Amino acid sequence: MNDFFTQNPAWHEKIGQIYALLERVKISEEQSADLLHLRKTSRILSIGSTTAIEGNRLSPSQVRDVINGKTVLGPPKDIKEVQNAFAAYELIPQLNPYSVGDFLTAHSHITNELINEAGKFRTVSVFVVNGKGDILHSGADSDKVPTLISELFEWGKGSDAHPLIKSSAMHFMIEHIHPFRDGNGRIGRLWQTLVLANWNTPFEWMPVETIIYNNQAKYYEALQRSHNKGGKVDCAPFIDFMLDVLENTMYKYIDTATTKTIEKTDNVGINVGINVGIKNKILEYIANNPQITIPQLAQFLNVNNRTIERYIKELREEGKIVREGSKKSGQWKIIEN
Repeated sequence: MNDFFTQNPAWHEKIGQIYALLERVKISEEQSADLLHLRKTSRILSIGSTTAIEGNRLSPSQVRDVINGKTVLGPPKDIKEVQNAFAAYELIPQLNPYSVGDFLTAHSHITNELINEAGKFRTVSVFVVNGKGDILHSGADSDKVPTLISELFEWGKGSDAHPLIKSSAMHFMIEHIHPFRDGNGRIGRLWQTLVLANWNTPFEWMPVETIIYNNQAKYYEALQRSHNKGGKVDCAPFIDFMLDVLENTMYKYIDTATTKTIEKTDNVGINVGINVGIKNKILEYIANNPQITIPQLAQFLNVNNRTIERYIKELREEGKIVREGSKKSGQWKIIEN
């Protein structure tokens, strides 16, 4: 299997920004008062988000209770999905990201007691459809699935692509091949985390899935843009998207190190109107002056720096802004929907 993406020179700068954030992540872990709590909180966020993407209806507090072994009143299927996802993520230290056998083992945990073919490649055709029933993508021929997955993992094992690029490409190809009757999205997101954790341990605990969940429309759009184009796959758009997701995930992880995110209420509170108004004002200021600083925003909006930092973090997680360049000389960029 040859490379299935067009190289983008802009990726080098994004990778450099992620390296800088990795240092901040490690410092935040060292300074965390309770590293185990930090990691478990992030894991709960990941599990809740990766299942919610597939339509799971449990609230964040219910997900936390399921993982903590408490009795939860909810749809049995949704509860089982959360239990299964947690069991699969707990296997990360034992899994080889380039082992087909481990891939099937992880899938068997994700879909245990949910489908008859848990841990087995599909033997039927599958189609990805939208809400209107239109076919968006056809999975690979079922008789080719084992070979395609084997070739993908051999590519991953031998490729000299940076792990940030490789993990995103493998995530995309798993979704593109669609090797299972069910659970393809969950196993694809898990496998990207596994590839990254195999490269740099902190990624095992970062809630990448939460940022994807907050940007689902863009996630599916990036997948769609990367599928066959004139008979050829080019997953560069998906890699672009995932690099931004990974950067924003690291900001969220750093923030979680100092706040108990999972203990916040499940939904927005009574201040939502005020919050939206301030965030819209921030976007207006950024549109007029991309190099505007946090102290300047705080002064213009008559709030403190910490408040602006919190809203900037939320705008990043929502995929509405990204930072280009260094903290001192860079600028903000608004992402058009």
